[in-house]
Amino acid sequence: MRILHICPTARLDHPIAPESLQYLGHRLDRCGAEQLQTAATVSPDADLVIADACLDLSLAPRISEMLTAAGVTAPVIVVLGEGGLATASAQWNVADFLLTTAGPAEVEARLRVARDRHLAAFSDAVRSGGPWNAEGEPMIVVTGTLRIDEGAFTAELGGRGLDLTYREFALLKFFAMHPERVFTRDEILLAVWGDDYFGGTRTVDVHVRRLRAKLGKDLENAIHTVRNVGYRFSADSVTAEADGESEPPQAETRAQAGPRTATSTEDVKA
Repeated sequence: MRILHICPTARLDHPIAPESLQYLGHRLDRCGAEQLQTAATVSPDADLVIADACLDLSLAPRISEMLTAAGVTAPVIVVLGEGGLATASAQWNVADFLLTTAGPAEVEARLRVARDRHLAAFSDAVRSGGPWNAEGEPMIVVTGTLRIDEGAFTAELGGRGLDLTYREFALLKFFAMHPERVFTRDEILLAVWGDDYFGGTRTVDVHVRRLRAKLGKDLENAIHTVRNVGYRFSADSVTAEADGESEPPQAETRAQAGPRTATSTEDVKA
């Protein structure tokens, strides 16, 4: 799990609160509250945010708004001391609270529950079908030469119909509705397969590979693998297919002048 740990700037080099967090093996990115205003220093891809408000209790009611401004949508857990619990409020718009003395088992459980609740809420929003037209019909997604019609359960690429299974169709529609956004395998699994699926994330990799093959070699890279994170769908790759006829002449010249082995290499790659 990737965790963004926010604490007063003065404590960046001090022990993590709660202390047991450092023994759980999660990836921790630390930054001061002031750094949230600098977008370049904050990754929006965190699975969870832990805000240490032990030394500055005023951070707790402000943290949700600060994260929204920074483009971070992950659930927030606020760390408080015993005295700070008396001020805890639902108006802070955070997922949960932790005491500095919480043990590893409690911390891990609260992290997992906060993340899973957030993913479940996200999944419900995706499965609701997203935007609908004025007639109340399912949305038609168009990205470059790719057209997905949820109502007719059809997907076309440059006028060519794609023979997709139900799950491949749902996966492609999910990617097309969220271009340029990076999703972890867990997020994709929950959004496309649902929270009642108990298989591993390996099935995501398998379906992505099959979907790439059906998109064809010109568009297989529209679904980018983000190393150690998950996948990102690039609408630019789909649009580029429509503009493919405008390739520079010199590129064609090089292809014709190249050795025969270059064609063989492309055949092997395909």
